[in-house]
Amino acid sequence: MMLNQYGQIVEKKLDWLMNQYFYVEIDSSIVMPNHIHAIIIIDPTNVGTSRDLSLQSNHKIKSLSELVGAFKTVSSKAIHLAGLKEFKWQRSFYDRIIRNEKELYNIRTYIQQNPLKWDIEKSLPENLDIL
Repeated sequence: MMLNQYGQIVEKKLDWLMNQYFYVEIDSSIVMPNHIHAIIIIDPTNVGTSRDLSLQSNHKIKSLSELVGAFKTVSSKAIHLAGLKEFKWQRSFYDRIIRNEKELYNIRTYIQQNPLKWDIEKSLPENLDIL
């Protein structure tokens, strides 16, 4: 997927999320033309080595909803500043708990193959139903 400047902002803000919150890891992600997919791992035991441990113990661990909200806020502000004033995220998001390695593998594969599926779907006639 070749990202325009706004897609690059979204990608950078996913990185920001990991850097801002020591307990967040983005396992896999893809920025698409009208949505993103990301596997977000929240691990409060992940204290890392580059941060002051005394500061970490005083911070509340944010929920997935709060993390997505923070991501949407900072990415929207950056996109607006870059010139796309009418940009806005949809109000909600879809989440799924990954329960085992097989599900993790399948979701990673789905994320990696999403751009290919986008190209295929984009080339189909609009009135064609696929079962």
